[in-house]
Amino acid sequence: MGLGGISVGSLLIILLIILLIFGTKRLRNMGEDVGSAVKSFRKGMQDEADSQQNEQNNE
Repeated sequence: MGLGGISVGSLLIILLIILLIFGTKRLRNMGEDVGSAVKSFRKGMQDEADSQQNEQNNE
């Protein structure tokens, strides 16, 4: 058993179907979009943490 009852073979078949539906170029673009969104989220979280630490140091 793999992830949540999905075997590795089933997972590969699902990934192959997704690849056939969307195509490699579209999947690559979606991957880039997700990567930039995650990067922006992490930067925002870091900026927020820095802001809170600066407020604590000023008090």
